Order: sequence, then structure tokens, then C-alpha cells
Amino acid sequence: MKEIHLISDGKQNPVQFVQLAAAVQFIVDYIHLREKAMSARELIALTEQLIIAGVPPAKLVINDRIDVALAAGAGGVQLAWHSLPPAAARSVAPGLRLGRSVHAPEEAAESGRQEADFCLFGHVFPSACKPGQRERGLQQLAEAVRCSSIPLIAIGGIEPGNAGKVLATGASGIAVMSGICSAGDPVAAATAYRSAVQAVP
Repeated sequence: MKEIHLISDGKQNPVQFVQLAAAVQFIVDYIHLREKAMSARELIALTEQLIIAGVPPAKLVINDRIDVALAAGAGGVQLAWHSLPPAAARSVAPGLRLGRSVHAPEEAAESGRQEADFCLFGHVFPSACKPGQRERGLQQLAEAVRCSSIPLIAIGGIEPGNAGKVLATGASGIAVMSGICSAGDPVAAATAYRSAVQAVP
């Protein structure tokens, strides 16, 4: 089964995001908290609120903050380029599912060698979240998939209409931010992504 990762975009207040996440958590596989403006205390509180609202802890992935993930009982952490390397993170938190954000095939290969559990590769298509930055495209995505020994999740400008092309490269799933978080009906949007993913042979 191809995965869908929902990435928070920092535009909702905590109450709004908890409501959104609780509504779509039955449709998506993982929910990443990418809240760069929040303190550790605020992130822990948000994680706890999500769990109380019914989001399984195993579905929650905290961006960068291993300490928050451990303290709040989240299932995983997403490591950025400036974070601890996966091998070092594994020694600190052996029970967490470790993701690594990568932007080139060689970085995807290195993430596997360092024993990350998966990597996020992007951005694949032009994205409002990365204005002015050139997209990697499907060819680089396919190359990264070939280089990676671990599941690779594609991110960046992915819509239900192009998800099939993304997954045809061999990617193990897609990550979505504004496509769900900024949708007028997040549940309908998440359902459209799930239908697109399920349509892939």
C-alpha cells in the first residue's frame, strides 16, 4: 500500500489543526508536525492534544525535534539537513521511526546507509511552499528511487491528478501539505488523494 503523509503548514492555530488532523487521520498514514515557529513546550502540547483527539501516536511524526517526539510519545521524527544524522538519531532514540528529508539521489542513498526508515524527496513539482526554487522533476525522483535502499516518499506540488505519475517512478508514497491543509474541505481532499493512490497498480 502506497503511503500518504500529511505535513502541517503552520497556518492553522492548534485547535484548527487538531480538528483537521482528527478528521483526516483515518485517510492518511502519517501526520507530520512541521511547526517551526513553535517552542518545544508548544509542540509537546500540540502532540498531546492530537493524541487526545484520537490520532494514534504511531502516526505522528515530529519535524527535527527528537526530544519532543520522545517526551510526547510520538511515533517518529523527520530529520532535516541540519538535524542529527540518522545514525546518531538512532543511537539516541532507537524506538522512533526515522525519516530524512533529501533533495538529491545521492542524499537518498546516504540516508539508507545511515539506517533511516524512509526519506522525503522533493520538491518534485513547482510548489507554493518553495517559491522561486526549481523543482526536481520526475526524472530526478526516479533516479532517487533507484539509489535509495529505503522507502522514498515524494513531496512538492503533488495533486490527485499527478499522483499517479509520481508513484509510477517507484516512490513508496506521497507527502501533501497545502493540498489538504489549505483545502476548503480537507476530508474531501484527503479522500481524493487516497483514491488517486489506490488507483495506481
